Amino acid sequence: MAPVDDSISPSEPILLPRTSESESLKRIRHTFSHVMAMAVQRLFPKAQVTIGPWIDYGFYYDFDHPEPFTEADLKKIKKEMIKIIKQGLPVEREAVSREEAQRRIEALGEPYKLEILAGLEEPITLYHLGDQWWDLCAGPHVETTKDLHPKAFDLESVAGAYWRGDSDRAQLQRIYGTAWETPEQLTEYKRRREEAKRRDHRKLGKELGLFIFSDDVGPGLPLWTPKGTVLRSTLEDFLKQEQVRRGYQPVVTPHVGRVELFKLSGHWQKYKDDLFPMMGESEDEGFVLKAMNCPFHIQIYKSTLRSYRDLPLRLAEFGTVYRYEQSGELGGLTRVRGFTQDDAHLFVTPEQLDDEFLKVVDLIQSVLKTLQLDSAFQARLSFRDPDSDKYIGSDEAWEKAQNAIRNAVETLGMKHFEGIGEAAFYGPKLDFIVRDALDREWQLGTVQVDYTLPERFDLEYVAEDGTRQRPVMIHRAPFGSLERLIGILIEQYAGDFPIWLAPEQIRLLPVTSEQLGFAKQVAEQMLAQNIRVVVDTSGDRLGKLIRNAEKSKIPVMAVVGAKEQEANALSIRTRADGELGVLSVDEVAARLVQAISTQAVF
Repeated sequence: MAPVDDSISPSEPILLPRTSESESLKRIRHTFSHVMAMAVQRLFPKAQVTIGPWIDYGFYYDFDHPEPFTEADLKKIKKEMIKIIKQGLPVEREAVSREEAQRRIEALGEPYKLEILAGLEEPITLYHLGDQWWDLCAGPHVETTKDLHPKAFDLESVAGAYWRGDSDRAQLQRIYGTAWETPEQLTEYKRRREEAKRRDHRKLGKELGLFIFSDDVGPGLPLWTPKGTVLRSTLEDFLKQEQVRRGYQPVVTPHVGRVELFKLSGHWQKYKDDLFPMMGESEDEGFVLKAMNCPFHIQIYKSTLRSYRDLPLRLAEFGTVYRYEQSGELGGLTRVRGFTQDDAHLFVTPEQLDDEFLKVVDLIQSVLKTLQLDSAFQARLSFRDPDSDKYIGSDEAWEKAQNAIRNAVETLGMKHFEGIGEAAFYGPKLDFIVRDALDREWQLGTVQVDYTLPERFDLEYVAEDGTRQRPVMIHRAPFGSLERLIGILIEQYAGDFPIWLAPEQIRLLPVTSEQLGFAKQVAEQMLAQNIRVVVDTSGDRLGKLIRNAEKSKIPVMAVVGAKEQEANALSIRTRADGELGVLSVDEVAARLVQAISTQAVF
């Protein structure tokens, strides 16, 4: 889901503009898809091909085949692909008329290709693998199958897919593959894939007891356990404190609003199908679950006539919003139907815009640094596509807003690139693309410049000369959404959170029941200092106590034996540094407080 943009962004990592190496991989992967389709039709003559593009990390092809493909079938197909590659078949492009393409397709008896042909514009191009196989395709491809390394690809899985994505149409089988330039790249990809499985936030979230999903509640609606709620609250408190220091004022708005409010903002017309309506007797009397916070914050601004002396006005809210995602698009915490945005809207004079924009960028960079996500990021200037009709507002307003963003990144010397067509429908934005521990790139923080909604809602302030002027809005969200951020952080840290974020910061491990009372006294002392501490009361042997704490990824473990009790001390071990020896209770508490308050290590 998008942070404060009103489109819906993908849950999968987004990639930066492709390099020349990626262009080469695109040709390789596209050709591998054709080789796979040829191999499938050699082995399974009844299989009909539909579409087969290259995708990030590989390729796929959709087939209509009466029998389901099995793991054994994938092995056979891979062997056949290797044979085709070693044949060194030329990959040749041929342009034909629509009539000629139709004649050839009818001769093959493949109705899916006829439907694809109907949607193509001339010239119609075919790509041949030697004189043995061809398909409708626009390319690009390599010159010969010898350009494909037989040990640099693999077939990964089979999944169901509806023809044209329509559940009322034929159910197809989609075979996914991965392809690279060298075997070494394939090996590295597989290593990262296994590491990604180990770090999967859905798996770790369940193991660490952070959140659950319930079919009785509904898909895409996470339920936060006590530990997960502590994690959320810690992130919220961190940003709230930072915002107070920077002059933001907290607000709270309802979870529902009138349809008319969203018609005025333009969201209803643009995203009606993505909203949860609660209709009355007529559409005009209906309500809708809040999908974005900006129209509500605008009403707070409009509640009184503002003076230039009141600006900038910075309104901030951790507002929960709801958007109807298709069930097949949901993915753990990174794409859900109910999520909380760290949303704020700044109402500024035109003269204040540049300075306030730079301050917001500084806030986002500070947040990324604290979360250890600042080591490699790029800024995307998400501008409108001038040829698209999805945007509202005047050309002049868009030009001013885009220039403000461009000037800001150039002033700061930020590494950036332009994303044409990535703007929100009401204004351009600066998106922060961060790189995680698996070298994947995600959109997190965003800041947007908006001249359009102030115009639609007729916002005003009294200028110094007494005239009524129009403010400019800045939309911003350093986290984007708590759900998506937490999903990314779980995978970034592999569940091993820094001590200030950890739901449980220290676990006390009594060796015997005789030390249980002392351990509880120590816990009370630490709780009084806002240290998140738990006493393991299971009565298990010490080795199991330690293993359980390690498995739960507790940052600090404190063994409490008879000697420690007598000395009012704790035997400390940490996940980061192992055994640290025996420290006094007061020293352990002081070091914990220091590490938590400074977001440092113990």
